[in-house]
Amino acid sequence: MSRSLTPSSVTPADEQPNPADPEDVAAMTADEAARTHARLGEEIAGHDRRYYQDDAPTVSDADYDALRRRYEAIEAQFPELRGMDSLSEKVGAAPAPKFAKVRHAVPMLSLGNAFSDEEVEEFVARVRRFLGLATEADVSLTAEPKIDGLSCSLRYVNGVFVQAATRGDGFEGEDVTANVRTIGEIPQRLKGDDVPAVFEVRGEVYMSHNAFAALNERQQEVGKPLFANPRNAAAGSLRQLDPKITASRPLRFFAYAWGEVSEGGLPADTQFGVIEAFARWGLPTNPLTVRCHSAAELLAHYRMIGEQRAALGYDIDGVVYKVDSLALQGRLGFVSRSPRWALAHKFPAQRAITRLERIEIQVGRTGALTPVAKLTPVTVGGVVVSNASLHNEDYIRGIGGNGEPIRGGVDIREGDWVTIQRAGDVIPQVVDVELERRPADARRYDFPTLCPACGSHAVREEGEAVRRCTGGLVCPAQAVERIRHFVSRDAFDIEGLGEKQVQAFFEAGLVKQPADIFTLEARDSAPGALTRLKNREGWGETSARNLFAAIAARRQVPVNRFLYALGIRHVGETNAKRLLRHFPTIEALRETALAAVPPGEAHPKGNEAWAELVGIEGIGAVVAEAVVDFFGEPNNQAAVDALLREVTPAPMEAIATAGAVSGKTVVFTGALEKMTRDEAKAMAERLGAKVAGSVSKKTDYVVAGADAGSKLAKARDLGVAVLTEDEWLALVAG
Repeated sequence: MSRSLTPSSVTPADEQPNPADPEDVAAMTADEAARTHARLGEEIAGHDRRYYQDDAPTVSDADYDALRRRYEAIEAQFPELRGMDSLSEKVGAAPAPKFAKVRHAVPMLSLGNAFSDEEVEEFVARVRRFLGLATEADVSLTAEPKIDGLSCSLRYVNGVFVQAATRGDGFEGEDVTANVRTIGEIPQRLKGDDVPAVFEVRGEVYMSHNAFAALNERQQEVGKPLFANPRNAAAGSLRQLDPKITASRPLRFFAYAWGEVSEGGLPADTQFGVIEAFARWGLPTNPLTVRCHSAAELLAHYRMIGEQRAALGYDIDGVVYKVDSLALQGRLGFVSRSPRWALAHKFPAQRAITRLERIEIQVGRTGALTPVAKLTPVTVGGVVVSNASLHNEDYIRGIGGNGEPIRGGVDIREGDWVTIQRAGDVIPQVVDVELERRPADARRYDFPTLCPACGSHAVREEGEAVRRCTGGLVCPAQAVERIRHFVSRDAFDIEGLGEKQVQAFFEAGLVKQPADIFTLEARDSAPGALTRLKNREGWGETSARNLFAAIAARRQVPVNRFLYALGIRHVGETNAKRLLRHFPTIEALRETALAAVPPGEAHPKGNEAWAELVGIEGIGAVVAEAVVDFFGEPNNQAAVDALLREVTPAPMEAIATAGAVSGKTVVFTGALEKMTRDEAKAMAERLGAKVAGSVSKKTDYVVAGADAGSKLAKARDLGVAVLTEDEWLALVAG
């Protein structure tokens, strides 16, 4: 799928991609890495929510992929930042609350991306290396168009269609069965006598160009908003609560993968063979899917599809390559959120030139100020756009994330003629200035030092690219987003309090801070209440009662979720768990944070409390300072106290210890005979072990193959348990 932009939407500043290249990761200090990792985590999570839940993405595929690459590069360089709930382990976003939820029997994961021929050649070479194959050995791969639509899983039992679900967060999606039944080319019963008893077909729901144009004509006739592009139209159509609306919109489907299959049920032992079976069973498959035998053949097919792209009649944003042999796919397995045996090769960006009329500032949830280019409307790749990303104040000045000049050091000014790019067919960004067309009255843009939403000072921390409002809870731009974060799935997860409800309650003065959520029912039923919730527009007695019940059910939540819900900068799900593993209660954490700043001092000092905070595994100075700053702010203390009067945080669950090697640290050395080193590492990680590259006192096992050298010697010196390959396999099997 490709992320796409509604013409009026632009990414908030705290979610904008950093234009810096990932190559500078190696030069980062641990604190710089932690700070950047946390910021990127906030950005990526926000983009996932807007893309998968809201069908309103605000960043391009290329920018999103750059964020992911940088995030993962930091984790590779600083593995202590990678926790059990790292975004590297996640796909998409939680399903929207308006639909019933479906747990995927087999997760719906995403693909790694490539943007150059060299990356495709390296992918094929990497597959060979992982499998231990000679360079001349044949490795067949399939190549298919990457459809720009909405991923969907169709479940068939005894050949009969019984359920459909969206991707969601990759593990849990939305039940859209009734809507999918209205898509004419999806069969209600599969043909053939080789259909497995249980089979989940996966593919992409999309809308053709002609259908999209006709839909927008109807929208215009009745005075409704136009859809930005076919992908948004398809996603919005599929996710209607009324199936009649979906039925009125001509959606289509391509099948290209599968999920759960009953034992022994696959009709072929190759990717291509299974796709051929799909066609026999009556499922629509893409005729441009082919089998290739080299990187050169893959690239030739990519270029051929690129040439035909405009005439296909539907949107694609690249070509997907997959290892054809299912046995080899099994050996290759997965890394993080993506299969090792597949790759998405994206198409390059599309560009246009237009005039930048003015620069406006938006304020995000964390108080970050985002510059937005307001453009003379221009068509880029078939979409009319009037807004574009300017990233941050350095980007406007012509300075990159590494401090080096970009665009030759040319700044961006109001009135300039600028080059707009839609990388990956989605949100535009300003990439260059037509300096020869710069008007004589164009002036350098002075980035504001006061928040446009509340007038508070906007400051830029050392080493940060973003300027942030210091207004905290008094800033209306931040307040709504802080409450939305508070009730989100991974925080308090309050059903029925979505983004629109939070906005409406805030504007009505009903909920100004988190504690107000838990006093809402009492205030609503109090004598003299002006308007009962059940009497407000869009509400009724049943919906009001359901909301109050959902709120009451969250008066006790795990303490780590309580901490995460507060929205402390740099404290995501992983760091919340790290802190609350060490401090059993919020009160204990707060007391230590307050003690870290001695009386009369403005910043934490090197006392015992500060040393205790920074000494927690995975918690460095950046996170610790964010915690100290949060609890040191009187407004925040008052808000937490008010919340604790309504909510009782529960202790965290104990860490799971299942499996013989779960939680153990393992080092592999020497030549293994029954699997490659990469396969062995992948197996260990799947079983919950931590794979290290060097031997230390913390190492639990060293698995030694033939010709093991210095690592084996060091293990013996340290008294670390040494296993042969057979002993290792016996251990994990038992």
